[in-house]
Amino acid sequence: MFQQLRTNLKQAVLGQEHVIDHLLIGLLSEGHVLLEDRPGTGKTTLAKSLANTLDAKFSRVQCTADTLPTDLLGMELFNPLTGSFEQRFGPLFANIVLVDEINRTTPRTQSALLEAMGEAQVTIGDTSYTLPQHFLVIATQNPFDGQGTFPLPHAQLDRFLFKLSFAPLDRRVEKALLQGAHLQPSTFQLPLEQLNTWKQEVQAVTIEDAVEDYLLDVCDALRAHRDVEIGPSPRATLALLQAARARAWMHDRTYITPEDIKQLATPLLAHRLVLTLEATLKMTNGRLVQQILESLTVPTEV
Repeated sequence: MFQQLRTNLKQAVLGQEHVIDHLLIGLLSEGHVLLEDRPGTGKTTLAKSLANTLDAKFSRVQCTADTLPTDLLGMELFNPLTGSFEQRFGPLFANIVLVDEINRTTPRTQSALLEAMGEAQVTIGDTSYTLPQHFLVIATQNPFDGQGTFPLPHAQLDRFLFKLSFAPLDRRVEKALLQGAHLQPSTFQLPLEQLNTWKQEVQAVTIEDAVEDYLLDVCDALRAHRDVEIGPSPRATLALLQAARARAWMHDRTYITPEDIKQLATPLLAHRLVLTLEATLKMTNGRLVQQILESLTVPTEV
């Protein structure tokens, strides 16, 4: 069933296998995903296809400069017929929420997502409400348009498990797109409750001490690097472990390997780093993570 889920998503969004696999890792490890790419690459299509295949409730928020926190959370409205206040829930009360162009809304509205993404609940007035099970935020932003945007602060970026970009389509894939290969309907639909079983199996994936030390070595090396002002947080360390469990499960293993750590380190850690001003002039965050991975000794099986 999981392979059918992957196949459906790959049919809906052609040529983006790496994004799809990382999105599914986020789904299995309960981590939110930030897609940074130009418009028209299929970000909305991917989010809707995931929700439809999982039989999940989907909602979309198109962020603008005048989007308010209540547009995400909801609000209490007075009903004159009953003479009392009634709670109207916002689009965050769904399983899969697409927050489109998140950097176009103000920091005040962006901060409304912090509690939801960190604790799977929101507070409206004096009352806290638990969000639906399997809550997943897929946010998008356009990196090429700086006018009228509000860059996400570090605390907000740290809430995202991955920051991903779509790969450029080669001519063969784009020709298949023109011929409507992505429009073939699928009748497969997976009950949302199936995620409970999968997540339990992911939690059962083990990690050996040597591999766990390797994971910590990667994070410690980034924190201690002279070009890094802010390194990975403890949340990042835990997220890397959980994502590695999900990747191992997806590859039909009951244990984590160093390769899981290496493959996930860049999309999971790079956006959490704050480099010194001098370092930003000579390298990217992703390149620094790669340098750290190349410099560390990888544990081998005995």
